Amino acid sequence: MTVRQLLAETGARELAEWRAYEQMSGPLGGARGDVQAALVAAAIAAVNTPKGKRPPSVSDFMPRWDRTKIRKTPEELFKLALAANTSLGGTVNTTTP
Repeated sequence: MTVRQLLAETGARELAEWRAYEQMSGPLGGARGDVQAALVAAAIAAVNTPKGKRPPSVSDFMPRWDRTKIRKTPEELFKLALAANTSLGGTVNTTTP
């Protein structure tokens, strides 16, 4: 699917939701690959660590996707989602169902 097709078939609200989700959790579907790569990197580092030194652990090689020092509140995350929605041309429905 091209970007043009994606934008034609997906609304701004849904794109904003996916963007917010990915910002919190990292790239979609990447967690398993990250663990596999970290395992390989840790194994290589372990066999090359000098005797008497502690080899790096798997967690030392895991990327951190959430690089914010301070966790955002739900209200702050909602404001970010609204801003993303607006930047993508979406509108806010203020009526309750």
